[in-house]
Amino acid sequence: MECVLAVDAGNTKTIAVVAALDGVILGFGRSGCGDIYNSRKPGSSSVDSALEHIEEAIMDALHQAGVRRDDLVGGVFNMAGADWPEDFALLETEMQARGLGRRILVQNDALGVLHAGLSSKNGVSVICGTGNAIGARGPDGRTWHASFWHRNVWGSTILSRLAIIEIVRSELGLEPPTSLTARVLELFSLRSVEELLHNMTCRDHSLRPHRIDRLIPLVLDEAEVGDWLARHILQLHGRSLGEYAVVAARKVGIEGTAFPLILAGSVFRHPSPLLANALIERVHETLPEAQPRRSDFEPVVGTLFSALELAGVTLDASLLARLVGTLPPRTLFETVSSHPFTQ
Repeated sequence: MECVLAVDAGNTKTIAVVAALDGVILGFGRSGCGDIYNSRKPGSSSVDSALEHIEEAIMDALHQAGVRRDDLVGGVFNMAGADWPEDFALLETEMQARGLGRRILVQNDALGVLHAGLSSKNGVSVICGTGNAIGARGPDGRTWHASFWHRNVWGSTILSRLAIIEIVRSELGLEPPTSLTARVLELFSLRSVEELLHNMTCRDHSLRPHRIDRLIPLVLDEAEVGDWLARHILQLHGRSLGEYAVVAARKVGIEGTAFPLILAGSVFRHPSPLLANALIERVHETLPEAQPRRSDFEPVVGTLFSALELAGVTLDASLLARLVGTLPPRTLFETVSSHPFTQ
């Protein structure tokens, strides 16, 4: 039975989906970090660890679907860590060696959400989760991704660091009092900002709070009820994201057009619109024609559309209906992270 494979490999999870050529999803799998720069398994290099996670997710999806690698007409891999030419060469070689599609496409993980439906697959994407991904595709096929160009505006990791910095500055009287202080101390069961700072910076790493990304809902919550520092953090970060979105549009030649500006990722799913509003406001200052909207699907679904096209399938309403009707459960996509605070 001829099928296609779609893989979305990120820093907190790797998702693989197998579908028949009529759009029906037959199987799916999940594993750990698939980023060749950041994956960690005891005794393995970051590359080997990432490839092991990717293989695990794919094998689970193939097993559930009841198909073999030989059945895969096409495979598209939406990859965190596909940043430089040598990364693409490595990943393409590895996927081909594993027989994961007669035709194979590797792309940066910023691009998956741009192709998630029957409408144009062109536009700018901003994904804000544990990390960030910003990318664009133009009508002539040009693509661009921010990758290491935007190290200062990564997702919840950077937002968490900003929150800690502002809490410390507030404690020293350099910033106004903030309700974030009490919320963060309660989260980590600590008694003072000094104890928090000590735990973050001491030589004993075992004291350091984990799940630092859990600060982000607190920042969004407190900003929504009016905390000045929380709002300031979101305003700064949102505008930084917006600046790179403008760059992405220019890089693929869609500035001045009514391009889709797709927002995706766990941080944007919070009820507060403040971060998204700051991003959109910055984009519209330069590119007022941009049309912001939230992504309809998870990145792996957009990747699946690309895989079907790679296999020569024409996307139509009936195929979309079959695909949507067989989507994996939401629990497959839930983010579970244990990233510690790092300086």
